[in-house]
Amino acid sequence: MSLVLNMSRSTISMILKNEDKIVEHVKSAGPMMLTIILKKCGKVMEEMEKLFSVWMQDQHQCQVPLSLMLIQEKDKSLYEDLKKKHSKGSEATSFNASHGWFHQFKARANLHNVKVSGEAASADMVAAREFPETLQEVINESAYLPEQVFNVDETGLYWKRMPDQNYVSKKKKLMPGYKAAKDRLTALFDGNASGDMNLKSLLVYHSENPRALKNVAKGSLSVVWKSNPKAWVTQAIFQDWFFHHFILEAEKYCLQKDVPFNILLLLDNALGHPSFMDDFHPNVKVVHLPLNTMSLIQPMDQGVIATLNKYYLCHVFRQAVEVSNETGTTLQQFWKDYNIYKAIKNIDFAWREATAITMNVKKLCLQFVHEFRGFEKVDEESKMSSAT
Repeated sequence: MSLVLNMSRSTISMILKNEDKIVEHVKSAGPMMLTIILKKCGKVMEEMEKLFSVWMQDQHQCQVPLSLMLIQEKDKSLYEDLKKKHSKGSEATSFNASHGWFHQFKARANLHNVKVSGEAASADMVAAREFPETLQEVINESAYLPEQVFNVDETGLYWKRMPDQNYVSKKKKLMPGYKAAKDRLTALFDGNASGDMNLKSLLVYHSENPRALKNVAKGSLSVVWKSNPKAWVTQAIFQDWFFHHFILEAEKYCLQKDVPFNILLLLDNALGHPSFMDDFHPNVKVVHLPLNTMSLIQPMDQGVIATLNKYYLCHVFRQAVEVSNETGTTLQQFWKDYNIYKAIKNIDFAWREATAITMNVKKLCLQFVHEFRGFEKVDEESKMSSAT
């Protein structure tokens, strides 16, 4: 059959296997504009795009990440197979699946985004299901209390980026040196399972002495300030933070709570986390999460950092509105005046606003989780800020 149609067996098999999907796609997913444009493109392009849409749906269901290069190769392969089938027609002799074609195809097919994050796509579901039992055994063996179980996670923060970038992006081209959408830092946050101990956050910036901190003593900041050319948490920075900040604050906290200074520290496998931390301190046991499970069971990723980002944005929005009401300052001018020193204060404020009930929502230590009532405050503020 493939010889008669001049098509590869894989293409024929795909068509037969997805016959129902193709018919359904033609009936429901093809708007009028799509039909008109595809008629202009020709029968080969029309069939190719229908097959490609079905293929993309299958890949999405299987959580397969799709790069532009992979998409282009698949499109060209489908096109060449279908062109042989319609070789007697007046179709174009070649098709290179250019960036422009794919951009137009996304608009015609109403695709929001075909990118699958590498972390989610490569997540190890089996390890994520099995690890909580392993951790439970560790906790039971040493009788750890929720006050003694800590978790660390880092996140990148574009500290001048608002939720909607359209306005800032257009203006940015007209204002040399205005980097509202690009200036980034890495923030490390650490808290315990009981939710009543949020350690001072660690911020890593690309500059040790930015202009906004020229006359500010680093030790007086409400955060631990470090620098790295790429604004990353390196192993050297992490070890310095561990010995000079985490140990001291955790020990002081345990003394205040009248609990033994015996800490269980949960870490993921980020490059900045040393893999040889078992003997770093006699009172701290380090347990690493399994590879490729951070998006599934990393405690800080279960709403904590997302909520913190909301608090940060809400606070910045509030400041922008207040300044505008009091002085008539435009949003454009507000962003020009908004510097890293102001961002540090807002990050610290947001981190302290991450309440015990937010910190307590964790999938790994279910025995420590008390009743969750939701993020009423931050969600309401988020809606109000978005409305302004």
